[in-house]
Amino acid sequence: MTEATGGKDQQHPLYNRDRPLIDILLSQEATDYNLAELARLRIRYQGFPGARDIQKDLDKVLQQWGLTEAELFERTRQIHDVGGTYKSRGKKEEQDWN
Repeated sequence: MTEATGGKDQQHPLYNRDRPLIDILLSQEATDYNLAELARLRIRYQGFPGARDIQKDLDKVLQQWGLTEAELFERTRQIHDVGGTYKSRGKKEEQDWN
């Protein structure tokens, strides 16, 4: 029987897709879109037992932009209240939960 995550880091299934996005965030400013992306990624990796480099870099982006996590989430709530940050790829209104 194999050990079930007993202290061993896991590979996140979206790691290879998210890593380039985080590298972009590290090099850019805090636009509305980038703030929304940072908040989305922080929620995705929060408490995940692995992807330590991503979690560390998400913290670094927050620090570079001079924000706490609470401030980030407050700003992104305001951004999403206005809407339009993520444009739908289809013809109908839909939400992207990826």
